[in-house]
Amino acid sequence: MSSFLLPDDRELADLHSGKTVFAILTIDDDIQLFRGNRDNFVDIIKTGEQMGYIVYVLTVKNLHLKRSHLKGFAYNAETETWQQKLLPFPHIIYNRIPLREDEMQPAVRQKIKACMRTNRTILFNPSFFNKWELFEWLRSSRSTKSFIPATRRLMSITGLSRMLRRHRYLYLKPESGKAGKGIMTVKVQPEKQLPYRLKIQEDRKSVTYNCASLPKLWSKIAKESSGGAYIAQQGIQLASFQDRRFDLRALVQKNDLGEWDLTGIGARLAGSSSITTHVPRGGSIEDPEMLLVSSFNQDLGRKILIKAKQTALIIARHIEQNSGQTLGEMSMDLGVDKDGHIWFFEANAKPMKFDEPHIRQKSLERIFQYANYLTKGKKKKAGGA
Repeated sequence: MSSFLLPDDRELADLHSGKTVFAILTIDDDIQLFRGNRDNFVDIIKTGEQMGYIVYVLTVKNLHLKRSHLKGFAYNAETETWQQKLLPFPHIIYNRIPLREDEMQPAVRQKIKACMRTNRTILFNPSFFNKWELFEWLRSSRSTKSFIPATRRLMSITGLSRMLRRHRYLYLKPESGKAGKGIMTVKVQPEKQLPYRLKIQEDRKSVTYNCASLPKLWSKIAKESSGGAYIAQQGIQLASFQDRRFDLRALVQKNDLGEWDLTGIGARLAGSSSITTHVPRGGSIEDPEMLLVSSFNQDLGRKILIKAKQTALIIARHIEQNSGQTLGEMSMDLGVDKDGHIWFFEANAKPMKFDEPHIRQKSLERIFQYANYLTKGKKKKAGGA
């Protein structure tokens, strides 16, 4: 447990040296001081400091909008420890509250709303996305609807039956899911004695159940979903490499001009017994161009990759426009089917660390390039320009 420290004279001079102050927002934790990916926070802090920022971790409990200094957690690289200190009020707040249930707490939601109303600071990426809302937004636009698989809320056995008549293969996803958790697939195989095949994603593998009737299938789905809100989505036959399906992961962030830009695009190859391509669930990291060229041919594979990059930017702009919020980054999963058509599967408002080193480093720098843009805009407004 770290003790609370007041800054010394040298630190105070540094704190008031005109540097931009950047806070990583999370929530407090009785055992660990605060929640979140500490390795990620350390990388963000180190990058920010190299780029001339004061960066610290701030919990919602310690975010007081009327104070000039707040209790925050500073990282000491020499001792590799966290110390709670009195630090200047942030110009920019970067929301990295790690879990939906944390963000949904009334006190947390209230504080985030208060941040968005005040002129004292700028908070970007105020909340997680809801999968259903994303699909509603994207399928309502001429520029994005061709990328969206048929998607419906999973409300009743009648709705499931209707979807299965149109699409023999479905993905069932929790509206508020993350990293592939809770995903199921349903496949209709009419020629079999038990025609409904339900696959449920577990940690690194999937478990298969075969059901004789639609009511039995629905009963099993209801039990597995535990009453959580789900969507049913048309299953896409993805392109594959060595009989393993793959999809693309794009990271889009705002740059120092405040414009959406592609930071990088990677590929994830599904594990041999996994429904999803997520690495924690058995997937592996691959080079997207290599997979696309192998699945199609050199010319077409490269064209598809260029189209995927363009698609990610179109979708990011549309999501931000419909959300009505200030967004600075998002990652998204894109699929390529066997005909080379690109499909949008989901977007994450709080991207996890990309494992590709070149994407990772650029992503860290982009956070502060965008923060610089936001700070300049704030100063112009304050000066009446």
